[in-house]
Amino acid sequence: MRPRLHTLVAFALVITAATSPGAWAAPFVLDPRVAPKPGEHVLVGAGDIAACGSEGSEATARVVEQILARSANALAFTAGDNAYERGSLDEFRRCYAPTWGRFFDRTIPVAGNHEYLTDGAAGYFAYFGKRAGDPRAPWRSIVKGAWKILLLDSNCREVGGCAPGSPQARWLDTELSRTPKAKCTVAIWHHPRFSSGLHGDDSSVEPLWALLQAANAELVLSGHDHSYERFLPKRASGERDDVKGLVSFVVGTGGRQEYPLLRDAPGSALRFSGIPGVLVLFLDDDGYRAYFVDTTGKVRDELSGRCN
Repeated sequence: MRPRLHTLVAFALVITAATSPGAWAAPFVLDPRVAPKPGEHVLVGAGDIAACGSEGSEATARVVEQILARSANALAFTAGDNAYERGSLDEFRRCYAPTWGRFFDRTIPVAGNHEYLTDGAAGYFAYFGKRAGDPRAPWRSIVKGAWKILLLDSNCREVGGCAPGSPQARWLDTELSRTPKAKCTVAIWHHPRFSSGLHGDDSSVEPLWALLQAANAELVLSGHDHSYERFLPKRASGERDDVKGLVSFVVGTGGRQEYPLLRDAPGSALRFSGIPGVLVLFLDDDGYRAYFVDTTGKVRDELSGRCN
């Protein structure tokens, strides 16, 4: 049996909060639990981030900077829809660069649907350059300790599909079978396979999830819905599976206005809207610790788990 140690709950806790203008500028005191231990690698970020004239991305950027300052092994991730409304190069320079652009050299991005409102996501690729990968095949991976971090593109129509046999699926299948294998795997893309939010489940990424599941991956991080949600381990088809299933997070809380929660998606362990913040992962040789931290430094959710 595949070993796991998850802080799991059998019911969903739903929180709805109003984001007042003063909330963005609230004093920041980071919860002491959100600190790296020796040997841990750190991944911190969110999706749905920057719009000119919005205070949200500045508030979440301050949290990311605090996390990055605590560890030389820390990277920031973006889960797509990084610069609104169309992901143009001008919007990246005017809206994203003054906030999340401050830690550009430590950022690993993925693209969202808003990036592709500019033809070929040209603004995104021009701004991030080699950090965004090859515009013709933007999927890529990096290894940090025992962890493989997969940066995928869930804009399936724009990248030749996500179905079995598509270029991205073939690459992922090969990457997951490469030797030497990383012990643990986390994938990041924009459209959530499962969500209780405005957009809901996205079946187009099911084949990618199935490949990860077959390779005993641990985690999937997404954005798209402007809310936070954590799911119990699930198979690509949606069934709960504590042995072979993947834990997933929707973390579209990077600064854009919140979306409502519209339903009770099966397997949702915790979800809330109206609380901006970031997801922090501490990755070691055996597993992970995960915390959702709001813009005041308060932990709103936490989870721990072991690798296969």
